[in-house]
Amino acid sequence: MPEVTAFNWVPDFAQGFVRDLRVRWALEEAGTTYTENLIDHEGKLTAAYRMRQPFAQVPAYRDGPVDMFESGAIVLRIAQSSEALMPKDDVGRARTMSWVFAAMNSVEPVVMNVRIAELFWADEPWAADFGRKAGEMLTIRLQRLSDWLGTRDYLEDRFTAGDLMMACVLREIAGCEHLAPFPDLEAYCARCTGRPAFGRALAAQLKHFETAGPAPVA
Repeated sequence: MPEVTAFNWVPDFAQGFVRDLRVRWALEEAGTTYTENLIDHEGKLTAAYRMRQPFAQVPAYRDGPVDMFESGAIVLRIAQSSEALMPKDDVGRARTMSWVFAAMNSVEPVVMNVRIAELFWADEPWAADFGRKAGEMLTIRLQRLSDWLGTRDYLEDRFTAGDLMMACVLREIAGCEHLAPFPDLEAYCARCTGRPAFGRALAAQLKHFETAGPAPVA
C-alpha cells in the first residue's frame, strides 16, 4: 500500500496548502488506499529523512520498492497507472504531462513570487516594487492560461493530473485580487476543487492539524 509522508503540524496559513495534498488528491482520484507517515519539523532534518527527501520537505512517497520526493513527480507516477488521471493514448498522456509541468514551471513560480512577497517580505523596503513587478508577470501568465482555457471545462477534453496540479497552484491566489480579473479561472479552480476526491484529500490533511493543538514550543 502506498505511504505518504506529511507534517503533523504547520502554521495556520499553510494548513490545507501543504503539498502532500496534491499526492493525497491524486490517490483519491485513482481510488488508491494509502497510509500516512506523519513527521514533525525536527524529523524532517534527520539524516534518515534527508536520505529520502534531500530538501527536508514533504511529501515523500513510498510504493513498494519505489521511494520518491517532489509532489509533481509523485502525481505523475500515480497518474501513469490511473486512467482517471491520465488517458491511455500516447497523445493524451503527453498532453497531461505537459500540463503538469506547465503548472509547476510556467505558473507556480510567478504565483509564489507574489505570495512570498505578500506573506514574508512585506516589511522589506524593496518589497513593494518587487511585488508590483511580480504581479505584472503573474497577470501575463494568467491571461495566457485564460486564453487557452476559453470555454473549456478543463485544460484538455477531460479532467487529468494536469488540471489537478494547475488547480492546486491557482488555489494559492483564489479569492484575492490577482485571480479576480479572471472569473473563468476562478470558476475552473472551483470546478476542479469541487470534485469529491479533492474534498476527501483536504479533509485527510486537515484532520491532523485540527487535533495537533497549539504551535510547538521552540
